[in-house]
Amino acid sequence: STTHSIGHAWPMLIRISIPALVILVSTSAQPQASGDKHRGAVLAQRNCGPCHATGLKGVSPNPKSPPFRTLGTRYPLKDLEESLAEGIMVGHEGLEMPVFELRPGQIADLMAYLTSIQRKK
Repeated sequence: STTHSIGHAWPMLIRISIPALVILVSTSAQPQASGDKHRGAVLAQRNCGPCHATGLKGVSPNPKSPPFRTLGTRYPLKDLEESLAEGIMVGHEGLEMPVFELRPGQIADLMAYLTSIQRKK
């Protein structure tokens, strides 16, 4: 009967569908595209350089603004990525940090740069 043959087809459909679902879920959970650290360096210097030390050396122009190379020792950089995506608003003891609106590609670039300059503990 037709019902009987469809009933036997289910195990095959399940064997085919589960790997496809695993591939779909695993690829969608990965970051879209890695950023370009060189573009990220430009973004950091232009937007953040007036207050933060954005390079591997130097002090921050604003002493209350941490150098970017030490951000990873203060908190997980992934948290910063989420804050950037939402529109970061952080104060530095009375000094308000400007609100930045970055596109996803710019966030990826900035995060690639920040990751590349972190001091090892």
